[in-house]
Amino acid sequence: MNFISTRSGAPATSLDDALVAGLAPDGGLYVPASIPPMPALAPQPSLAATAQRVLMPWFGGSRLRHHLGALCADAYTFEAPLRPLSGDGDHVLELFHGPTAAFKDYAARFLAGALSALRQDGDTDTEIVVATSGDTGAAVAGAFHRRPGFGVTILYPEGRVSPRQAHGLECWGDNVRTFRVAGHFDDCQRMIKAALGDHDLRERRRLASANSISLGRLLPQMAYYAHTAIAFHAEHGRTLGFIIPTGNLGNACAAVLARRMGLPVGDIVLACNANDTLPRYFDGADYAPQTTRATLANAMDVGTPSNFERLRHWHADDTALRAALTAVAVDDATIRDTVRAAPGRHGIVPCPHTATALHALETLRASGDTRPWAVVATAHPAKFDTVVEPLVGYPVPPPPALAECLKRPARGTPMSADADALRDVLLAQEEPVD
Repeated sequence: MNFISTRSGAPATSLDDALVAGLAPDGGLYVPASIPPMPALAPQPSLAATAQRVLMPWFGGSRLRHHLGALCADAYTFEAPLRPLSGDGDHVLELFHGPTAAFKDYAARFLAGALSALRQDGDTDTEIVVATSGDTGAAVAGAFHRRPGFGVTILYPEGRVSPRQAHGLECWGDNVRTFRVAGHFDDCQRMIKAALGDHDLRERRRLASANSISLGRLLPQMAYYAHTAIAFHAEHGRTLGFIIPTGNLGNACAAVLARRMGLPVGDIVLACNANDTLPRYFDGADYAPQTTRATLANAMDVGTPSNFERLRHWHADDTALRAALTAVAVDDATIRDTVRAAPGRHGIVPCPHTATALHALETLRASGDTRPWAVVATAHPAKFDTVVEPLVGYPVPPPPALAECLKRPARGTPMSADADALRDVLLAQEEPVD
């Protein structure tokens, strides 16, 4: 299978090369030249089994094809349970049961295994460069920590993540370096893209991306949507819609891609915070990136969603794209109200990001919508204790893996919001590329 750039200025390439490169040479995002249809699939016994079946069509011609079963078994060691919410027959898809308590654990672990399997004798070390608005960096750090042949450089916006998120980004050491950038997430993202697009730098350092721009993040995230949708359809004879908290659109793009394969994924709602680039576009305004605003749902503080390029590529025009998805913006006051009411109303304690999706669900129900929906819970509420606990009025214990993480010492290094600053850091550990 071949993969092409969303900007049409780079030659088609293989999955293996696209995984290693991260970003296309013309600055675009890799997408499949065609989307393979998925034959009707019966419910599988585990998330790992579903992942292997759904991902197999994408790995034709890949050196990873014969490793796919092992990659899935290693990455999807924790399930993604669909649990009922109190009240109206609604559901929550819990994606926070991994080692860093966020949905990004699944794909980060798959990507780490895939890039390890693609290494060849004599390869120099690969530096994984990643921008994070809170959760991606920890998941990537955990997946690549002490993995031979890899280093990790994490950039995060100083003061714009929760204290526990910051600790989770800075507590690794060894082959992981963490930098606190004096700016916002879009600055971090811009710096990473500049490094990946710097041909001189890439001749001197072997770089790869672990952000949602990477196919190695996009494709594995289809698994939990496929697994949940197939099981729900088999049991109820209806498609299940998903309300997805989103910032950079990577997780939502995975749901869109699963649906385009023909899997029984229902309607998709994008739940955003006050950074309303997407809601304004889906309401009919021109697409216009904006300066990022800091919110309680900080992992979604993105004013220029990178994966919007993929959505536009997959749809004929703006009319078709607006017909395929809807988006809502949720401000901080509403997030607070939703978190405060959720234990009594829905039977769960949500993180601020999940709260945006819960509010979207409540709005749909108030409008008379009777379709089955699953709210996607993207992170454990204990990662946001300073926000959540005062609202619900009691402590939210961290899951065991997060508790262990919080016991380790943490250290980050300040960095200016300047692409040259990142370039200098990467070249300071220069290792010639073969």
